[in-house]
Amino acid sequence: MSSLLKVDIEFILRAEDLVANFFPKKLLELDHFLKDPSINITELKEIHSDINLPVPDPILFSNLHDGLDAQNAKKRKLEDGMTGTKVFVMPDGMMKSNANLVDLIEKVKPEIRTLIEKCNTVKMWVQLLIPRIEDGNNFGVSIQEETVAELRTVEGEAASYLDQISRYYITRAKLVSKIAKYPHVEDYRRTVTEIDEKEYISLKIIVSELRNQYVTLHDMILKNIEKIKRPRSSNADALY
Repeated sequence: MSSLLKVDIEFILRAEDLVANFFPKKLLELDHFLKDPSINITELKEIHSDINLPVPDPILFSNLHDGLDAQNAKKRKLEDGMTGTKVFVMPDGMMKSNANLVDLIEKVKPEIRTLIEKCNTVKMWVQLLIPRIEDGNNFGVSIQEETVAELRTVEGEAASYLDQISRYYITRAKLVSKIAKYPHVEDYRRTVTEIDEKEYISLKIIVSELRNQYVTLHDMILKNIEKIKRPRSSNADALY
């Protein structure tokens, strides 16, 4: 029993330290990160990545309709459709990802995971402070529930950022596969460039949102810390 009480006390102290010290420290770090040159490139051409898939020389057919009348040749052409080029191996080996974006993603992902983990800890702390259900005098409990809901929302949004990164890689891989199959279609090549630029902008927005979420949580919890810790006190201050 004493060991369980010790664990509870350590957990409470860790959660309170997250709110009081870790959150403001982290928001300052992310604010500094937003000023880093790697995330403030104005000329997006600098983040473009070469697609080393050469355009093959066109194949010229002679006597296309040899042995077939014009009507049958046209019919066969329509039935066959456009199948593209069979790809057995990339000319320069493995097709590399956009190195600029990979480096930036590897910096952003740990920040996302950290926010999810810390939100989960603070959320559990607030949930453990919620008293048993009683009639009346539940204003403080409603503040606790509002705080838990906000923490759960932030946690879900942060998890969606990881999904967004995964979707970027999948989408880009499909487009590169299309380029390998249809190397003469310029629009596929331009689309890869477009999604690279979009992902770069999205990553900066993600970092900004992470910082803002630390600010919001720190502000909300500290303003209501007395009600969160002692929800059934006689004080009836409004939720900020």
